[in-house]
Amino acid sequence: MSSASTSSSTAPPRGLESFSYDNTIVKMFAIAAAMWGIVGFLVGLIIAIQLYVPNFLGGIEWLSFGRLRPLHTNAVIFAFAGNAIFFGVYYSLQRLCKARMFSDTLSRIHFWGWQSIIVLAAVTLPLGITTSKEYAELEWPIDILITLVWVVFGWNMLGTIAKRREKHMYVALWFYIATFLTVALLHVVNSFELPVSLLKSYSAYAGVQDALVQWWYGHNAVAFFLTTPFLGIMYYFIPKAADRPIFSYRLSIVHFWALVFLYIWAGPHHLLYTALPDWAQSLGTVFSVMLIAPSWGGMVNGLLTLRGAWDKVRTDPVLKFMVVGITAYGMSTFEGPMLSFKNVNAIAHYTDYIIGHVHIGALAWNGGLTFAMLYFIFPRMWRTKLYSLKLANWHFWAMTLGILFYAIPMYFGGITQSLMWKEFNADGTLANPNFLETTLRIIPMYVLRSIGGTLYLIGACIGVFNLWKTAKSGSFLANEEAQAAPLVRETSAHKEGWHRILEARPFRFSVLTLVAVLVGGIVEYVPTALVQSNVPTIATVAPYTPLELEGRDLYIREGCVGCHSQMIRPFRSETERYGQYSQAGEFVYDRPFLWGSKRTGPDLHRVGKKYPDAWHYTHMLEPTSTSPKSIMPRYPWLYERKLDVSHTEGKIITLRKLGVPYEEGYERSAVQDLTKQAEGIAEGLRKSGFKDVDANKEIIALIAYLQRLGTDIKKLPSISENGHDS
Repeated sequence: MSSASTSSSTAPPRGLESFSYDNTIVKMFAIAAAMWGIVGFLVGLIIAIQLYVPNFLGGIEWLSFGRLRPLHTNAVIFAFAGNAIFFGVYYSLQRLCKARMFSDTLSRIHFWGWQSIIVLAAVTLPLGITTSKEYAELEWPIDILITLVWVVFGWNMLGTIAKRREKHMYVALWFYIATFLTVALLHVVNSFELPVSLLKSYSAYAGVQDALVQWWYGHNAVAFFLTTPFLGIMYYFIPKAADRPIFSYRLSIVHFWALVFLYIWAGPHHLLYTALPDWAQSLGTVFSVMLIAPSWGGMVNGLLTLRGAWDKVRTDPVLKFMVVGITAYGMSTFEGPMLSFKNVNAIAHYTDYIIGHVHIGALAWNGGLTFAMLYFIFPRMWRTKLYSLKLANWHFWAMTLGILFYAIPMYFGGITQSLMWKEFNADGTLANPNFLETTLRIIPMYVLRSIGGTLYLIGACIGVFNLWKTAKSGSFLANEEAQAAPLVRETSAHKEGWHRILEARPFRFSVLTLVAVLVGGIVEYVPTALVQSNVPTIATVAPYTPLELEGRDLYIREGCVGCHSQMIRPFRSETERYGQYSQAGEFVYDRPFLWGSKRTGPDLHRVGKKYPDAWHYTHMLEPTSTSPKSIMPRYPWLYERKLDVSHTEGKIITLRKLGVPYEEGYERSAVQDLTKQAEGIAEGLRKSGFKDVDANKEIIALIAYLQRLGTDIKKLPSISENGHDS
């Protein structure tokens, strides 16, 4: 319904215009956020349990840990937090601009388009259709849909700002503009890929280049999707809920510009001690450390807005959730810079400490602000009181205790992992040569984490019930009428601060924001991602054979990268455990890169030829038969499903277009070579006592890939199964 058709029948006072706010679109996104939040938290709880009960839910293929982990991250980030961003923006934007949304039609297209993306993710990820790139797992057709829907959102938002009735853009709008522009840039650049088929593509970047671009995207997806829009939301809802002005306008200016300029440089701190060039690692560290200043400036600005309102904090659930959220933001943005120091990163990276760090941000910062907004807007849009303050308090304490039960065990578990990995005996040998020992030691921490996740989920269910009862007790106001004077474009010059002048010019403001973001992006992106000669090569590193390539795609499909890294850092503890440290030239044919970000299992970069084919064949079917007490799930479907080679030819052609040196015409004999290599592996397994081995099954391709890993630059001697490190 247009604003014209909902205007008051009574003529407005002279000089004022009547219009209405669209609360329906806010309601739609709010309900979606609550619904998808429960789904995301439930999936998170399931995979938390699967870490100590590996075949929980019966070992069903599409409910395995590797398939559900990316579903959980996407559900929490893009379904729960994404919908929260949109209902927060749609609610506050209209009121800050004193205008209805630019187009009701665009609002509805945005809503249904975004829900379609979420549903497609919920279908494709459990089916193993994934790129495996962190926070960017969705395949190319969905990437295109994301781009289109994001443009619709930006068009609607910027159109609303253009027709505003307030001259100066309030600070929340600055963060919304930065979010739209930067996320668009990040998504498009990181999603450069060449399709093989409707559901399969290969990244335009390889190895080190892919790693840099992915974590330039991954870190800044956290920055500009999970941070800047929520900061804008904080700047609107805290003053509204506390009924006090923001503590410092000047601090908000420093906070905004320092944050958008510095954040984009920090991505490489996820890749310290890897094969990424040292200069890029150093840049990431320096700018990550500097980030603590603007981040804490924002936290201080939010908390000090509550000066004099602490009595209200004790009784108002909105402010309670806000305070926990902002405090968690401060903690997360302290940990981030600390973890970017190389000596700290050497301890924490690849451990569960990072999982605790990430969930403090997701559960407390994003979750806290989301539930605060829900408790704020539901009584207002349904014109009633909150159904139960007691239930809101129960929700608050269940959430807070759940976060503590989640994060603290992960911190302890992560430090324990790292110390055990690095411990040496007096004679210079590894104290814990069997990696599994380090995993089993922290199983109690996994159990405590699942208890914390259960508390958080129970709290969320209580909150959703409370909101539902609140809505049932009231009457929804779809079109909230308002009046405001039209915006007058001043022609006479008068003195204003430089930033006040900029706030009145959205286009210039947007251009300067984009420039601030682009500086760091270009400095890091161009030399590494675009200049191919900057990536060293190794003459002995050859492209994957067709069978190995298919096996690698199966490895990606099953989400193995969620538990195993393929990056041996230059630490004595790692070279003693795994072998020679990883070098940049080894990854030139890896599209996408598979360095991983967490080690629930050992690093696999040098696993090739370490064990016989028979060991892998047994291990994948029943991990405990080779690794007693292993928490790795079973993969029986790999032994039942025939390897699909219908796209093998297309994969060879696509990779050649991306620069992989397959000979012209090789695609025509690729399947024949694949079959020959598969028969060789199958025959060897038959000689080892496995009588019914079928060379056409998927497990054969996966074994071929695993046996290739790390063998290009050094042939490692096999070791006995006693003392293996899986």
